[in-house]
Amino acid sequence: MASPETATDQTTEALQVLQRVFGYDSFRGTQQEIIDHVVSGGDALVLMPTGGGKSLCYQIPALVRSGVGVVVSPLIALMQDQVDALAALGVRAGFLNSTQSPQQRRETETAFLDGELDLLYLAPERLRLDSTLDLLARGEVGVFAIDEAHCVAQWGHDFRPDYLALSVLHERWPDVPRIALTATATPATRREIATRLQLTEARHFVADFDRPNIQYRIVPKNDPRKQLLQLLQTEHAGDSGIVYRLSRAEVERTAEFLTSHGITALPYHAGLDKEVRAEHQSRFLREDGLVMVATIAFGMGIDKPDVRFVAHLDLPKSIEGYYQETGRAGRDGLPSTAWMAYGLQDVVQQRKLIDHSEGDEAHRRTQSRHLDSMLALCETVRCRRAQLLDHFGQQAAGECGNCDTCLNPPESWDGTVAAQKLLSTVVRLDRERHQKFGAKQVVDILRGKKTQKVEQFRHDELSVFGVGADLSDTEWRGVIRQLLAQGLLAVEGDYGTLVLTGTSSEVLRREEPRPVWLRTEPKPTPAATAKARDTKRAPQEMPPEVEPVFQKLRAWRREVAREEGKAPFIIFHDSTLRQIATVQPSTLDELATVSGVGEGKLNRYGRGVIEALTAPDQ
Repeated sequence: MASPETATDQTTEALQVLQRVFGYDSFRGTQQEIIDHVVSGGDALVLMPTGGGKSLCYQIPALVRSGVGVVVSPLIALMQDQVDALAALGVRAGFLNSTQSPQQRRETETAFLDGELDLLYLAPERLRLDSTLDLLARGEVGVFAIDEAHCVAQWGHDFRPDYLALSVLHERWPDVPRIALTATATPATRREIATRLQLTEARHFVADFDRPNIQYRIVPKNDPRKQLLQLLQTEHAGDSGIVYRLSRAEVERTAEFLTSHGITALPYHAGLDKEVRAEHQSRFLREDGLVMVATIAFGMGIDKPDVRFVAHLDLPKSIEGYYQETGRAGRDGLPSTAWMAYGLQDVVQQRKLIDHSEGDEAHRRTQSRHLDSMLALCETVRCRRAQLLDHFGQQAAGECGNCDTCLNPPESWDGTVAAQKLLSTVVRLDRERHQKFGAKQVVDILRGKKTQKVEQFRHDELSVFGVGADLSDTEWRGVIRQLLAQGLLAVEGDYGTLVLTGTSSEVLRREEPRPVWLRTEPKPTPAATAKARDTKRAPQEMPPEVEPVFQKLRAWRREVAREEGKAPFIIFHDSTLRQIATVQPSTLDELATVSGVGEGKLNRYGRGVIEALTAPDQ
C-alpha cells in the first residue's frame, strides 16, 4: 500500500484526471474513496447502480497508476463503442476479442507491450488462453478490473462459466490490485462473488442503490401491448427505450405491433442471426427514438445514457434482474420511467418455469424465493422504491414521491372472507369431485356463471356456486394473484391448476382464521400527474425557451456522429448538451466550464459546438 504522502499525491492526481480528461469538477458518492483505495494498491468489490459512475472507478486508477488497466468484460459487441468513447476523451484504449483480424490483434498486442495503451479490454474467455496470459506477463499491468462481476454467481441471471476461471489473476499477479464491479448483488451474491474471485480480503464498497430519477410503476395486465402503446404515445413519444419480453415469439410480435403503429421498434433475441443482432444493437446505440424489444439477452453493459423508459410486459424472475434491467433507463440522471404490466398468468408461468427448470431441489427453492420477492414488490401497498432498497439491505428515507404507490396510494381491504370462499372452492373441487382446475373455472364457479364447462362438470351443483357474485372477474383474478403471492395458494402442472398450500388451512379455520389483507386494483395514474413530487430528488428539466437550442445541438451532434461512425452519446451526452444549451457559451473557455466537457472533447469538438450555437436558424 502507498505511504500517506504518496496517497495524498495520488488523490490529487486522480482529481486532476477527473477534471482534465472527463470534464467533471468533483467525484460522486463513494467514487473518490474507491479510486484512492485501488490507486494505493488495494483490492475492491464495488456495488454501484447503473448510471452511478462505475467505469470511472477503474478508468482513473488505470490512468494514475503505472502500467495498463486490463478490463475483463463479457460485452464483446460493445467493446468498440467503449474504446471509441475513451478515444473521444483522449484516452488510449484497445481491445482483444474474436471479432478482430489477426493483423488487428497483433497491432493491439504491440501497443500494449510498448506501453502505448492506457486501457485494454478483454473477454473473460481470452484469459483461458495461455497466449493471453503470456502477453499480459510480458507487459506491465497496473490494475485488473472485472466488470459485470455478478456473472460469476452460479445461479445469476447472466451467469458466465468463464468468469469462474478469473481467480488466475490473483494467482499470477498477486501484487496487481483488482476491482470487481456490478450494479446488482444481494449480500449473499456479494459473498459468492468475493469467494469465487478470491476477493475475500477485498474491501467492499456499496453505493446508494437509489435511482431517484426513475419512476417505478406496475399496472394490472390488460392487453399489455395496447397498454404499452398508450404509454409510449402519451408519455414517451419519440423517446429511446427498451421493452422486455420473456419469449422470442413475444419479442417478435411486440416489435411488429409497435412498428405497425408508427413506432420504430427492433427485435433482439438469441434466435436471431448474429449479424442481425449486431446491426440492431448498433442502430439502437446510434439512432434517436428507437425502441428495442428484447429478451434479457440484451442490455447488459449498454452505455446509452438517454434511454427514457424500460418496460416489462412479462414478470422478471427476480428483483435483482428487474433492478438491473430497469437501471438501464436514465443513466444521464434525467427523469425516466420503469413500467411493468403484471397479471395472474405471469405468476402461473413463472411457477411452471421453476417446476421444469434444470438443477436440484435447492436451486428450485432459490428460484422460488426470488419469485416470492418479486411478487411482494408487485403487490406491495408501500413505496416501491423503499421495498427495492430494503431488498438490497438499504433503508429508504421515507416515501419517495416518485412511484405509483406514492403518487396514487392503493387502498387495502380485509379479504379474509373472499380468500375463504376461493380456497373453499378449490377444496370442494378436489375433495368432492377429485378435480383440479385453473383460475378461470374457479372464478366462473364463484361468480355463478353457467358456462358450458361449468354445466359439463355439474359445478353449478357445488355449494360454493355463486357465493362470489359480489366481486367482478377482474377482482377475483386479483384475489387469486395476491393469494399466490402470499403463498396461501399455489399452481401446479402444465395447465396451472390451483392447489392449496401448507398455510391455506390457517385461513380456512372456523375459529380465529388468519386475516388476509389485499390491495385494491389501482386506478391508472394520469400521465399529467405521473411526475416526482420531490423536486430536490428529481433532476429538473431545462428551461423551455432553450429547447430550440438543445435541438440545434442534437442535430449538430447527429451529423458529427454520422461522419465519425459513432454513437451520438459518445460525442456528448444529452445532459451535457442541455447544460450547453442553457449556458450558451460563446468561447472555448466558457465551454470548458460545462460539466462533461473535458480537455480531449474541448479540443476535438469545441469549435464545432460554438459554431452550432452561433449558426443562424434554418
